[in-house]
Amino acid sequence: MRKFNVNVNGNMYSVEVEEVESGVSEAPVVKAAPAASPAPAPKAAPAPAPKANVSGGSVVKSPMPGTVLSLAVANGATVKKGEKILVLEAMKMENDINASADGVVTFIVKKGDSVETGSDLAVIK
Repeated sequence: MRKFNVNVNGNMYSVEVEEVESGVSEAPVVKAAPAASPAPAPKAAPAPAPKANVSGGSVVKSPMPGTVLSLAVANGATVKKGEKILVLEAMKMENDINASADGVVTFIVKKGDSVETGSDLAVIK
């Protein structure tokens, strides 16, 4: 048996792999268990989200990574605090994203955009 540390989606696992002789048709046996002390995994830089002009406005940030499924308002629309402005799909669930303030939407992401946690979804002035 040989031991390896494997990083899968930011989770570190300690893996034991059994070596088999060449020419044998059996697949190696793999036993995986969480590592005793997981090392922090380096995160790849996500593609930059569209830059919003925030000066003097209220920014609506993404609470989770996901895909913009639909827009309930357009750029230039007047909205009230708590009004639905878009639907974000994350983990096969649809999440309503609401306006954080009263005002006019001066920036909003496009339908189909992929966003990360903390990405700017809209600016309301």
